[in-house]
Amino acid sequence: MTSDILLKYFPDITAQQQEQFGRLQELYTFWNNQINVISRKDIDLLYERHVLHSLGIAKVMPFLPGETVLDVGTGGGFPGIPLAIMFPQTQFHLVDSIGKKVKVVTEVAQALGLQNLRASHSRAEDIREKFDFVVSRAVTQLKDFYPWVKGKFNKQSKNKLANGILYLKGGDLTQEIADAGLAVQQFYLKDYFDEDFFETKQVIYVKA
Repeated sequence: MTSDILLKYFPDITAQQQEQFGRLQELYTFWNNQINVISRKDIDLLYERHVLHSLGIAKVMPFLPGETVLDVGTGGGFPGIPLAIMFPQTQFHLVDSIGKKVKVVTEVAQALGLQNLRASHSRAEDIREKFDFVVSRAVTQLKDFYPWVKGKFNKQSKNKLANGILYLKGGDLTQEIADAGLAVQQFYLKDYFDEDFFETKQVIYVKA
């Protein structure tokens, strides 16, 4: 599975973006051997299970130039790094509470020359800035996640959806959504991507 899968779904990416996406395999293989941020079985399926999965958010929400996005619990840089490549005019702040993971994010971003991304060894609750959107990939239950980021949003919305959370989750989320007590919009990634991996994957949108 190579970066060709990205061209299937994002045929308009530039030559520079293709080159940046194409380098992710070697970069993550190198860093994963030193600091395990991706499961061993997934590293060979990096583009499907991590890069394209992250870009499910891009299908739901094309970020605008000048918008700001916080990626909470980014781990090795997902979904933040693929989104930062896809939207070079949007500013991304990636945070994780585990310092060695932030090191991987920083090194990969530097290697790719990403000027629109910064990474912090921090917990979401300690971030004092405000953002247009918060993104994350299944770091915890929605009811626990929401309090971490509540109040971290800019008041004025510019995009097709109002400022809020875009949360990548999988499986049957009926109970989790009910437990959270939040009004959500569910976007099913199988509507955008053909691969079996996306059958139960969703982007959950919560308005700020």
